[in-house]
Amino acid sequence: MSFAQIKVSDLLLVNHDGDIVIGNRPVNTAAFAIHSQVHAARPDVVAAAHAHAVAGKAWSSLGRLLDPITQDATTFYGSHSLYADFNGVVLDKEEGRNIAQALGPNKLVILQNHGFLTVGRSVEEAAWLFITADQSAHAQLLAEAAGTPKLIRHEVAEPLGGSRAFGGFSFIPYWDVITAEQPDLLD
Repeated sequence: MSFAQIKVSDLLLVNHDGDIVIGNRPVNTAAFAIHSQVHAARPDVVAAAHAHAVAGKAWSSLGRLLDPITQDATTFYGSHSLYADFNGVVLDKEEGRNIAQALGPNKLVILQNHGFLTVGRSVEEAAWLFITADQSAHAQLLAEAAGTPKLIRHEVAEPLGGSRAFGGFSFIPYWDVITAEQPDLLD
């Protein structure tokens, strides 16, 4: 099912073993293998966001962290990591544990040759961080194609990378657009 067509009634609630508690669609095995282990490793995480967005996929193929070249990119300064061991589609919990370990205490883990995974203390925060990571990758790809970007100084970027103050709040404009364009989303 396309993300553009998903409604609340399409979502599943599964337990820690992957058994469906609410819903009637099949469980995405790969998603469960990753997300269940992230939640097990990080009790502070309410939501994890992962998709195969174009800029994130392209950036992940480089096997590098994002540089602090824009204000938005500093959101991840010192608070993102790289999982450099791509092993194909994640089908077992051990690979999910490895990803969770690579994430560590961070907001974002770049899954090499795969994409981005962000975590938040709310669904809104995880979604905003994912969108911001993908947009930051897009900006860096464009900037590097044009030349050599100037980095934001460490003393400026560091406090911004540790902040979580704006994540949930910053998602509100996206939510407003989504619910206006897709009024049946909440069905």
